[in-house]
Amino acid sequence: MSPIEENQSTSKSGSTSTVVASLAALGSVIAASSCCLPLLPFLFAAGAAGTSAFVAQLRPYLLVLSVLLIAFGFYKSWRAKQCNCKPSRISTFLLWFSAFVVFVFIFFPQVIANLVADLLAGKS
Repeated sequence: MSPIEENQSTSKSGSTSTVVASLAALGSVIAASSCCLPLLPFLFAAGAAGTSAFVAQLRPYLLVLSVLLIAFGFYKSWRAKQCNCKPSRISTFLLWFSAFVVFVFIFFPQVIANLVADLLAGKS
């Protein structure tokens, strides 16, 4: 066998072993992740709890910002009427709907929390 033929046969077996090693690595990753997958919901819950604790601290500021932005929307709507530009029905509806949602979230937060909890738990 010439040196060139030996080189070609070695590279063919080398590429086969590379493919087998790659498949073995993928198989080990899949096997390892099947052990770790039950941890993912707990990690998500911990992240959500941390985020909710952070957002709970910002709640008063976010409510004030919401009220200010709704008031700004009503001001812009009033200014449009002063300039003889009638706002579209969709924008008027969205403004009033968002004002209603902000009102409900400010004055009835526990009712909303219970509703969301029931929806997520599958109760009707």
